[in-house]
Order: sequence, then structure tokens, then C-alpha cells
Amino acid sequence: MNPEPPPLAGVLERNIQALIERRREGERARSFSERASDAISRFAGSIPFVVIHALVTVFWVLANQGLLPGVPRFDESYVKLATAASVEAIFLSTFVLITQNRMAAAADRRADLDLQISLLSEHEVTRLIRITAAIAARLGVEEARSPDLPELQRDVQPEAVLERLEQAEAHPSPGAGPDDELH
Repeated sequence: MNPEPPPLAGVLERNIQALIERRREGERARSFSERASDAISRFAGSIPFVVIHALVTVFWVLANQGLLPGVPRFDESYVKLATAASVEAIFLSTFVLITQNRMAAAADRRADLDLQISLLSEHEVTRLIRITAAIAARLGVEEARSPDLPELQRDVQPEAVLERLEQAEAHPSPGAGPDDELH
């Protein structure tokens, strides 16, 4: 028997509950067409879907090869099978794209939230560094004279970071590979 994990901090429990409730609200707010598209995409990506298609295809081939007694040939050239498969592929790809577009929009919203939280955290950490450095300087702590401290006390300007990233992508340094980090 596994020991019970220690309880989480109250703030984490509240955050978890808030996220769960937010997801439930999002699920309830979906339109009928979104729910239908998601259901079709889920089914199309499942093993039962593959099994059904395999069985139908095997039956189709056996029947049209004359290997099933009592079942007449109905598509000897397989044109009907190819047409049905093509039409199905068109519809399935459309449902998958609809679902992916909705999921991408949700991911964009989460990324925006993550960015806002990261910027707020960066601002808070910078302020804490300034306060801590001031306290250390007043107390005569040696670390207060660290040469990298002034750089850590500067606020990050997101626009400047984005501009620098765009410049680096547009004009990579010689010999820099796509996985090289920006310094």
C-alpha cells in the first residue's frame, strides 16, 4: 500500500479547484457544433474506428472478389469504395481541423496567461532583489557589492526582449545553429 502523499498548500488546492472549474465552464460553453466536431474527431482517432473500417474494407474486398457466397458483387472496380473513402477523408479532415483550431485558440489563451504571470513574477523578483540588496548594503553584507547585482535589479522590458529575439532570428550570428541559445 502506498503512503498517502502530504497535503498540498491551501493556495495550490484553491488554484487546482479554480482551474478545474474553469475547464468545466469551458466545456459547458461549447456550442453543439463544437461538441459534435470533438466527438467525431475523438472517434476517428480511436481503435474502434480502425477496426470498423478494417472490417468494412475486408468485407468489401471479399464480396467484390466473389469470395462470399450469396453476396453479389456490387463494386468490382472499387470505384464506389474509393469515392466513399475520399468523401469520408474530406469530412474527417475538416472535423479534425475544426477541433485543432479550437484547441489552438485555447492554447493561445493559456500562453497569454502564462506570459502575464511570468512578467508579473519577473517584476516581483526584481523588486525583491532591490529590497534585499538595500538591506544587505545597509547591514554591510559582502554580497551587496556583487558585480552582477545592478543587472539583476533592472526591470525586464518585454518589448526589448521580443525585438532582440526578432533581430537574432533575422540575422543569426555566423556558425550559430537553430538550437543555440541567445545570450
